[in-house]
Amino acid sequence: MAFKLVLLVFMTISPIGATMLEVGLPSSATSTAKGGLVGKRAPELSEGKWINSPPLKLSDLRGKVVLLEFWTFGCYNCRNTIPYLKDWYENYGGEKFEIVGVHSPEFDSEKLFSNVVKQSQDLGIKYPIVTDNELKTWRAYDQEYWPVLYLIDKKGIIRYVHIGEGGYSNTEQTIQNLLKE
Repeated sequence: MAFKLVLLVFMTISPIGATMLEVGLPSSATSTAKGGLVGKRAPELSEGKWINSPPLKLSDLRGKVVLLEFWTFGCYNCRNTIPYLKDWYENYGGEKFEIVGVHSPEFDSEKLFSNVVKQSQDLGIKYPIVTDNELKTWRAYDQEYWPVLYLIDKKGIIRYVHIGEGGYSNTEQTIQNLLKE
């Protein structure tokens, strides 16, 4: 898989529904970001090995806002996003909010479970992570980039997508808005 650079995509929740602002994306990123998933039920997670949690299903997390993060430990941009995810997990995690990291490897060394465990520990990640070595969840979400954040509402509907680094205050505001619903 080739690494692709993406500047940013924002989707925000407004009183009249979801809106999207796209900046500097190639046309393939735009179609993937929209991908028909926003406003639709989030595809279920594929089987994988879990870190920091017993196996989870999105269907079992209904009633919670879920931040689904596609990442891989070898991705510099993913590593830059992790401090924000850790803060959100600490500040909002619990009965109403969950983060699930979907570790979708780019290189063979990133497929080794022991490497994912070690890197997750070294990075201080405490939220659940599932390995996606066969890229089944990756394909279900029509992924092309790392990192990508999806916010899924309490009913299991994708309401927000952010590709790449940045937009942290916008993402956090959307988490807060979804928690209030």
